[in-house]
Amino acid sequence: MTADNPETTEDKAYRVLARKYRPTRFEDLIGQEALVRTLRNAIAAKRLASAYILTGVRGIGKTTTARIIARAFTCTGADGTLTEPTAEPCGVCPNCRAIAEDRHVDVLEMDAASRTGVNDIREILDGVRYRPTSARAKIYIIDEVHMLSNAAFNALLKTLEEPPEHVKFIFATTEIRKVPVTVLSRCQRFDLRRVDVDVLVPHFARIAAEEHAQVSDEALRLIARAADGSVRDGMSLLDQAIAHGHGEVTGEQVRDMLGLADRSLTFDLFEAAMKGEAAQALDILSRQYTMGADPSTIVADLLELSHWLTRVRVVPASADDPTLPEAERVRGKAMAETLPMAVLTRAWQILLKGLDEVRLAPNPLAAAEMVLIRLIFAADLPTPADALKALAANPPGPRPPQGPGGGGGGGGARMAMGGGGEAPQPQFVAAPAQPQGAPTASAVILPASFEALVGFLAEQREALLAATLHQDVRLIAYEPGRLVFRPKPGMDRDFALRLNQRLTALTGRQWDIRPNADEDGQPTLQEQADEAERRREAEAAQNPVVQAVIAAFPDAAITRVRLTGAPLADAAAPTDADTGETEE
Repeated sequence: MTADNPETTEDKAYRVLARKYRPTRFEDLIGQEALVRTLRNAIAAKRLASAYILTGVRGIGKTTTARIIARAFTCTGADGTLTEPTAEPCGVCPNCRAIAEDRHVDVLEMDAASRTGVNDIREILDGVRYRPTSARAKIYIIDEVHMLSNAAFNALLKTLEEPPEHVKFIFATTEIRKVPVTVLSRCQRFDLRRVDVDVLVPHFARIAAEEHAQVSDEALRLIARAADGSVRDGMSLLDQAIAHGHGEVTGEQVRDMLGLADRSLTFDLFEAAMKGEAAQALDILSRQYTMGADPSTIVADLLELSHWLTRVRVVPASADDPTLPEAERVRGKAMAETLPMAVLTRAWQILLKGLDEVRLAPNPLAAAEMVLIRLIFAADLPTPADALKALAANPPGPRPPQGPGGGGGGGGARMAMGGGGEAPQPQFVAAPAQPQGAPTASAVILPASFEALVGFLAEQREALLAATLHQDVRLIAYEPGRLVFRPKPGMDRDFALRLNQRLTALTGRQWDIRPNADEDGQPTLQEQADEAERRREAEAAQNPVVQAVIAAFPDAAITRVRLTGAPLADAAAPTDADTGETEE
């Protein structure tokens, strides 16, 4: 590992590690083997594009790679005899030195974040026509190119498609999707990958050795993990850690610096939660918070641990990774063997949802405690397999139904189990009516029954009339074209007239509709539906499966019963109120 700008070593001004150890050659780039191989082969074969675009996360090396490409295009060799691009820039010729010091007149860097307009691009285009002053090519490096305006991109298109032979464009961006497709199609694209932790750790170790700093392996791994694939971010953290530890850096110091939770405490916290030990888990959370760990970081660590344990559960060989600490490997493998897959996946879902809650909550610690409590109580619930095994081993005896229910029946019924409350009102179900064409006198067939009449009105989108017939009308006599009924108290006196007028208009036949308050009539369709639902509830309560579920979950109650294959709710059915009940 060599430092950039070796000629300035006599300068006593301190430079941060990210600048001091910036790569100057292709072989110094880490984690980008595909890019390096492609560029080397292209230079060797003299298949050089006129425009390149480099994309990747921040700090991955986009601008650094652009400068190395510029050196490869302009290097003249240590003896000044090199006349073609080379994959091994010397670093000591005037062109290489000038590029390293950001003073080469033919290598122009522009920050598109601060110069976004079309006039800035015009300045570049005006200079394109002129040949380079001292280098073989004139190179334009535009950083954060996605920040250019649409007009600026449009102004650049023609030159990108047919640039002069002496001009090369190198673009860098973190938002490749914001770059117009017309620009991307004119460039060779290189995606710089996130650098793996296993690559960053030895890289940071070499830099620490160059700086004569003692950094523990645990500290290096914590820094590499916090870097999240970004070399520059990791170098900045390493620089900060060396200053924090005054040359001797331990894992505990890095945790304090980053506000991370101790890994062993994370294991303790997760284990306590899985055992349902609420007091111990909350105490560990409080200790971590007192030590400076951020609540969202604690939940994120638990989420990461649940993911890793799940991986070990699925692929046990994952626990044999030699780069992991011995204690973590042994303890993690033991926990993964103990916890069922259903428990791990349930923990993942709870923590994943809870992480957003903690980040958005006004009091992150309180939110983290609520997430932890949710995880603890979920751990006490049996898995579906365990519940079935327990029911099979201890079948319960007869048990009266608990709480109000909504009917249904037998082993073929599906139930929504809840914690009490009133059963939802049965919704109106339109009775099947005969196929209807246009409502004319010659085409419409009169409904054969009262239920068919209600269904006919529902099909004709007369929901108010259909609902009134369903809920408030006690049938005395019906035949096609004639209806006699007993109205409920409080019914609109004009209902019979309105119904007559509407049916006459829909069917093209004159109807005889008369209310009669002297006879009782049949129960309303609503009352008949309620009675049928109560019968189904009673039948469902005697079902062995239902009794077993209620025995296993004493607080549960039947809230609705639906026959298998029946629709959950009829969209056309009118109801008095929305109960908010749902079914499973």
